[in-house]
Amino acid sequence: MVHVLAIWFLVAAFSGAGLVNAIGTTGTRNEFARWGYPRWWGIVTGGLEISSAVLIALPVSRLGGMALGAAIIAAAVFTVLRHRDYAHLAPLSVFVTLIALAVIAS
Repeated sequence: MVHVLAIWFLVAAFSGAGLVNAIGTTGTRNEFARWGYPRWWGIVTGGLEISSAVLIALPVSRLGGMALGAAIIAAAVFTVLRHRDYAHLAPLSVFVTLIALAVIAS
């Protein structure tokens, strides 16, 4: 049961984060620029997050989706720590926990 919930929470979380990044509000674009990325980088990140959500939702590609999601979150954690922007660690820790639960329960 925890496995199924973790998977669907991951799908919802990556879908939501992907939409926010892909839509690219002014605040989101400014944060990417502040971290040294081009302002359009949020579109790429959002696309990867949405792709991860789709891959996780499909049983045949779930492991690949979780690997892609883990790489995205690892890059985000690295960026946040490098720039000492610790306020972003709480949501990232939710992603890390959900990915760990989904992988362990698989």
